[in-house]
Amino acid sequence: MPEVKDPRALVGHSTRDDAAVYALDGSDDAVVETVDFFTPVVDDPYWFGRIAAANAFSDIWAMGARPLFALNLVGWPVKTLPLDMLGEVLRGGAESARLAGAPVLGGHSIDDPEPKYGMAVTGIVKRDRVLRNVGARPGDRLVLTKPLGSGIATTAIKRGIASPALVERVVELMAGLNRAAGEALAASGAVHALTDVTGFGLLGHAWEMAEGSGVALRLRVAAIPVLDGIAELAAKDVVPGGSKANLAWVEPNVEFGAAVGPELRIVLADAQTNGGLLAAVDGARADGVLAALRDAGVPAVEVGEVLPGEPPRLVVS
Repeated sequence: MPEVKDPRALVGHSTRDDAAVYALDGSDDAVVETVDFFTPVVDDPYWFGRIAAANAFSDIWAMGARPLFALNLVGWPVKTLPLDMLGEVLRGGAESARLAGAPVLGGHSIDDPEPKYGMAVTGIVKRDRVLRNVGARPGDRLVLTKPLGSGIATTAIKRGIASPALVERVVELMAGLNRAAGEALAASGAVHALTDVTGFGLLGHAWEMAEGSGVALRLRVAAIPVLDGIAELAAKDVVPGGSKANLAWVEPNVEFGAAVGPELRIVLADAQTNGGLLAAVDGARADGVLAALRDAGVPAVEVGEVLPGEPPRLVVS
């Protein structure tokens, strides 16, 4: 894409950030804009809608912003799937939007042989409060707000081998909004870099943070939460192709400890749907931030730290 040379464009595509940020004339506010849609990750149309919408809203909170409104994006095979089913998808999306505190004001649909759903979401943030996926500093502590494993779990669902307990847990995880986490992190004033863990997996998004910030990140694998049963599925190669591609892409930039075997590496690279937020938090204030997240009902954990070093380097041990 061509380089953007507009002083009002505060965040574009140069650092692979989660959303675009554009300054408003005559104001200290900026508009935050994101778009996301995908094919079904679960069978239930209502929960597909909930998950896809929650995933789109997540990018707004990952920028330290609050959502204003959303527009639906729909591709639907009108000759092969009933419109009542689409109605359930849209009902699910509307419920996620309600929980996000932002109305759905319209959208666009096309006849598509494969169903797709998502949203374009508009948010707002003070110019001096934008949080980006770059800016991490040596001494920062890394905080993660959700466990890993949704990509592997949804692959197990597609293959018909996921346990009922795993299906219930991963649907709950993917549909869960990052609102409480994003609001607590933004309010803390202690976050130097923030991103959500989605399609590139934890390793991919951590690498983007390290590269863009000019630092190295150390991840402590024993501290990283993973859904029950995911490691066993990874050992059986129940893994999406995107997760394998993630690992192949990022692995040359990762120094793995001897205890981090092949199955664990693929879990760390697993492509997530509406995963948690990964934050680089001021080291002296991280305990307070973790306490605030937990008070907000977010099961956040500390998973590593930021080091001085030549990017793009990740150390996983």
